[in-house]
Parts: sequence; C-alpha cells; structure tokens
Amino acid sequence: MKTLLLMRHAKSSWKQAGLTDWERPLNKRGKSDAPRMGERLWEEDLVPQLIVSSDALRARQTAEAVADAAGYEGEVIYLADLYHGTFAEYVEALASIPDEQEVVMVIGHNPDLQDVLEMLSGQTEPMPTGAIAHLELAIGRWSELRDDSEAELLHLWRPREIGFSS
Repeated sequence: MKTLLLMRHAKSSWKQAGLTDWERPLNKRGKSDAPRMGERLWEEDLVPQLIVSSDALRARQTAEAVADAAGYEGEVIYLADLYHGTFAEYVEALASIPDEQEVVMVIGHNPDLQDVLEMLSGQTEPMPTGAIAHLELAIGRWSELRDDSEAELLHLWRPREIGFSS
C-alpha cells in the first residue's frame, strides 16, 4: 500500500494587476491556511516522505509553508507538468517516484487535482483551496500506478471545516 496526499494550493491573490496566472501569490488567508494544514499532517502522523508540487508561485509557496509546519526535511520537487496537468501527467509523475517513498504529497491545481481524486477514488468531492485528500492506493510500488488504479479516500480535510480559516 502507498499513501498519497493530494493538496490544492492555498488561497491565492487576484489583486496584483499585470501578473500572469502562474505568478499569482498566496493571499493572507492562504498564508495562514497552508502552515496550519501542514500542522494537521504532523498531528495525523502523515508527514510526507516526498513532496511534489506544481511550479506555479502559489503552489510553491503552499509547499514551502506545509513542509515547514509539518516538519518535512526533504527537498520539494517542482514540476511544470503539474501546472494545468492532465490526469495522465499526474499518474506519470507519481509512477516515477522511488518505491521507498511510502507517503507522497502532490500539490497542484483544480480542476486537475479534483479529477485525479475522482479518477483514483471514484469520489466527486470538492477540493477547495488548501484542501488535502488522504488516499490509500492498493499498490506496492509507485511504478504500478496506472490510469485504472484504485484508491480509497480516507480523509478530506478542508481548512474552513476544521476551523483554520477566518
């Protein structure tokens, strides 16, 4: 069994004119929610062994805040393919992860991340900003992950539902 944590980047800002979508930073709420979600992972004993993130600014800022708060000590891997990535691109990225990594977190964007959740678990749960889906995959190696692999959704934490967001 492998554990996959899917996280949508924390809340971002639309206020700065002239920025591309890729350049948008976290807003005040996002800067507050991201570390608190990292704390939740630490509390649940789900500190990832590897974090893979979109290379968009808001995803990078989310990854850094979650990593710091969760006590993650590894390197964060940033992949351009996770920015507007398809389900197949997410699967390809995950299938290349070394098998010794048991708990992997992927930080990305909607609608792509919600599609990954639905395709793997069959669940059509909304993934608002900052949400983390905790999945258990019935595979022994990441290289076994395929388009038709199945996962069980064990938890879905949303910042507003667990009292983090103001």
